[in-house]
Amino acid sequence: MRDIKLGNFEELVLLLVGVLYDQAYSVNIVLEYEKQTGKKINVSAIHTVLYRLEEKGFLESKLSEATSERGGKRKRLFYLTPYAQTALDELSSLRERLRYQIPDQALNWSKG
Repeated sequence: MRDIKLGNFEELVLLLVGVLYDQAYSVNIVLEYEKQTGKKINVSAIHTVLYRLEEKGFLESKLSEATSERGGKRKRLFYLTPYAQTALDELSSLRERLRYQIPDQALNWSKG
């Protein structure tokens, strides 16, 4: 495995960007995060992570066209890079390999 520097929350945000695909902008990511996790999050926390992931090369972004409503704003859309795909695949594979190496006894919490 390469030296991938990606925290748990960063990984979750990458997954959400992938799930939302061409609708992955900050407000939608917040809504999807809350839907998937049942937890509230501040949009500024998402912004911070999105820009950090872009700096690390996991994401690319571009501005969308303005919305059709009066005074419509352009949204910054985020997309996974090939590096993100590689990182997500490697991390998933590592987690799966480790998870299946845990003996059943280690997960048996019964007192008996």
